[in-house]
Amino acid sequence: MAATKVLVVDDSLTMRALISGALERIPNVEVVGLADGAEEARALVERLRPDVMTLDVEMPGISGLQYLAELMEVRPMPVIMFSTRTAAGAQDTVEALRLGAIECFPKPKVAVPAELEKIIAKLGRCIKAAKGATLRKAASPASHAILPQIEWNGRVLAIGGDAASTKTIFDLLGSFPANCPPTIVVQHLNEDVAAAMVGKLDMKVAARVVMAEDGMAIEQGSIYYAPPGEAHLVVDGSVPPRLRLLSRDPVAGARPSISVLFASLARSVGADTVGLRLNEGDDGTSGLDAMATSDGYCIKPNPAGGFELSKKTMTQAIIEPELARMVLKLCSR
Repeated sequence: MAATKVLVVDDSLTMRALISGALERIPNVEVVGLADGAEEARALVERLRPDVMTLDVEMPGISGLQYLAELMEVRPMPVIMFSTRTAAGAQDTVEALRLGAIECFPKPKVAVPAELEKIIAKLGRCIKAAKGATLRKAASPASHAILPQIEWNGRVLAIGGDAASTKTIFDLLGSFPANCPPTIVVQHLNEDVAAAMVGKLDMKVAARVVMAEDGMAIEQGSIYYAPPGEAHLVVDGSVPPRLRLLSRDPVAGARPSISVLFASLARSVGADTVGLRLNEGDDGTSGLDAMATSDGYCIKPNPAGGFELSKKTMTQAIIEPELARMVLKLCSR
């Protein structure tokens, strides 16, 4: 198998050496170039044709976010961002993910190899998974046409994703009307980034976006985000259904777990569910299977591109630009 070629972009000589040294220790990963900023990176991208780029958010001159936006417009490619751990850094992380970055890692506070040991395994998995990924241009957060209001049929929408799903989530929820179906989201993000994500979505989309709390009744026109940390988010069988936070062990390495949320909806709501899985990986598979068993609608990524809708023996391909329209159709009379 050919090695995954990586270009490292950071204005700090020390950080370039630190990141490239860590990457070179990952099997089948080759650092093909180092750039100190956007101008040098432009030339190296054309000459070296890397599979993946690591990019510093906070660079002088053309910032990492500015260059990422440019890159996704002219030559989309998998980009992994490095950012600070500050509140401003969390906001930058959300913007980077919205623009199309596949992951964003905290920049080490101290430029020593031991600091990168904490993330090296996950970084390696991200780089290898990113190779050959099909990417599309990012849209402006204000550019989505809001679809017409719906006559809700009672179905509940559950969405599962990871950091790389951020752009799709902005596109999808940005198209929802203010009276969208009750929507519950489990997205694998760290705590500060999740809070920033909820805040930005609530400002940008027509519906209300909140961090889920134990005992909340799910309502039309609201989007509930699972809080990261120590609990799984589930839906109980009360009338109306309510959100519950359960302190349980991680499932498929995740807490909160996509599968746990999906399975709880299969039990409590049954066929009146639409499960939308945006990411690949272990978390989400068993939950989507539970929804299928309860005759719910299941949507997952299609290896050929876009998504695949299934219910019982029926399957239908969905191109990504039509995803929001199809989801709202399933939740409308």
